Amino acid sequence: MTYKIRLKKGDLVMVRAGKYKGKTGKIIATHPSANKVTVEGINIAKKHVKPNNAHPQGAIVELTKPIWVSKVGIVETTTKKPSKIGYKVDKDGNKVRIFKSSGKEIK
Repeated sequence: MTYKIRLKKGDLVMVRAGKYKGKTGKIIATHPSANKVTVEGINIAKKHVKPNNAHPQGAIVELTKPIWVSKVGIVETTTKKPSKIGYKVDKDGNKVRIFKSSGKEIK
């Protein structure tokens, strides 16, 4: 099943719940099949890697893991607070994303 994710790659989001609550970051990737997004600097996990060409000695690598979409909200530029996303049709007939809290268009 694929989920409708209103967030896009490059959006600035704030984490609303969990260990990283209050932290902000840009979306690196969206995962519609898992209903998750990957945010830079958020949900970092350490993984032990066996020796290979990239790491001849083996290493502990830090990976950015995906986080549930429900835990993040897009940051509104004026208030610097997270908001939900809605849709509206503009006068040209194009569907545009808007902030639910203020009704302003998302650039």
